[in-house]
Parts: sequence; C-alpha cells; structure tokens
Amino acid sequence: MATTREILDFYTRPAAMTSGGAHAPRFDELPGDVASLVRVVQGLLLHVHWAQAYGVELSDQRRAESHLRPTDRMLDRLFAHDDRPLSAARPLDTRLVGSCRDFTVLLVAFLRAKGIPARARCGFGGYFHATDFVDHWVCEHWNAAEERWVLVDAQIDDVQRAALKPDFDVLDVPRHRFVVAGDAWAQCRAGEADPSKFGMFDMRGLWFISGNVLRDIAALNNMEMLPWDDWGAMIGPDEPPRDDQLALFDRLAAITRSPDARFAELRQLYEGDERLRVPAVVFNAVLNRQDNALT
Repeated sequence: MATTREILDFYTRPAAMTSGGAHAPRFDELPGDVASLVRVVQGLLLHVHWAQAYGVELSDQRRAESHLRPTDRMLDRLFAHDDRPLSAARPLDTRLVGSCRDFTVLLVAFLRAKGIPARARCGFGGYFHATDFVDHWVCEHWNAAEERWVLVDAQIDDVQRAALKPDFDVLDVPRHRFVVAGDAWAQCRAGEADPSKFGMFDMRGLWFISGNVLRDIAALNNMEMLPWDDWGAMIGPDEPPRDDQLALFDRLAAITRSPDARFAELRQLYEGDERLRVPAVVFNAVLNRQDNALT
C-alpha cells in the first residue's frame, strides 16, 4: 500500500501535461499561495464558451487554442501573444483561449512548481445550471495544515461569479457541488441520480459519465486530456452499456472515489490495461480527427 508521502510526491512532480518545459524558469516569480495562483491563472486564460460574456468574439484560429494539451505548448502560444511575466494579467485579446480543463491544468502546473501537491479532477459542476450537473474540471490540491484534499475552481472569476452567484467559496468547492465522475456514475447506477442530468449541451447520460470516469482515471495518473478526447474503453454516444462495460466502470468509479486508499490499484490498473491507458493517438471528438495525445 502506498504511503501518504509517496502519493503526495506523485502529485507534486511535473508530468507530461503539467511540465513547463523551457518555460519552467518563469514559474519562479509566481506567488506561492493558492488564492494568488488562481488569480494569476484567471489573468492568463479566456474560456472559449464564456468569451461573449467578456465582450469578445473569437475567431476560429483563436478557438483552436483550446485544443492544446501540454502546459508547455499552451505557454508557447500565450507568450507568442504577450511575452510579459506570468504574473502580469493579460488584456482579453492576448489571453490564451481554453476550457475549464486548461484553467485546471495550468493551476496544477503552478502549484506543483511551488511544491504543493495538486491533481486535476474531471466530473460535473452543479452551479452552472439550476437542475443539471454540467461537464467540468477543477483542481484538487493538498492542504497540509488540514491534511485534506481541497477542490478549487480556478475558472470562476468576478465576471462568472456575478453571473452564476455561487453560494460557496470557489477556493473550497463542496463535494456535492462539484461531483467527481466516479461519484456521478455510482449515484446513477444506484438509482440515486438521473443520468440525463449529467452532461453538456445535448450530450448526457451514462455513456457521457463513463467518458468522464475514464478521463478522471487518466488525470489521476497525470495524463490530463482534453474534455473531448476519446480512446479505449469509452462507451459510444447513446450506446446501451453492455454488462462487461458496466462492471468495468463500476470498478473504475469505485477507485476514483477513493484514489488515495486505492492508489496502487489505480496506478497498476491504468498502466496494465490498454483500454484505460492514454494511447499515442486519441480521437478529438470536437475536430472529428485523430490527434497526437501529447500535442
């Protein structure tokens, strides 16, 4: 069984998607506390689906930035727009365009650079719609003083806070307001929740939840893919899950609900099962094409 120290070390080391690469020295000037790093991230990114709320119309070329995966490639594009230090908030027209996943991954990268264990979590936010849980990613960091993992939504800035009016601290999101994918799967399988309430736009149901379970498994193994990347064991849209698929995702959901308690199993299952492990090439469902997983 892995020790707490081994687990925290795993989530402190930069990995494929969270390494700054050649830009890593720029992390040195960043602040070292979570709240300040959240503000830094918010000054660097513009959410692709929220741009109009900021009065910005995005070109197709700018929207394409949301398909960048590794932190170092995201920063390549950001610094091509504006080469100032990371702590300098960009004007809207020079921010990197991304999704909730990118706010999360960038915060994870910065926290790890400051020695704070952090990981991305894929699931569903219950604060974007009155009755539904919307496809979403947040950061989970280790609070050493309280000895617990804390959920942080780095996307919710002043503009979004005014629109959404969350009734909680976005730096400590309650577990019933952001539901990790494994919890959503387990609740729906137990008849405690309606699968049609989990998803995005017209995409919802168990098949969609299963995709987020697999993305969460990958993220917990330090492979934070795009919210629309598909591979391996994912169930097709509106495809009735087979018994073997239900059994597999029941197990995956159970692991992701208690990732520290089952850390060795989490790592071994992911590395040993090609249906779960992110392959060299994934299917980008938004662009309808095969992509190199590390670009």
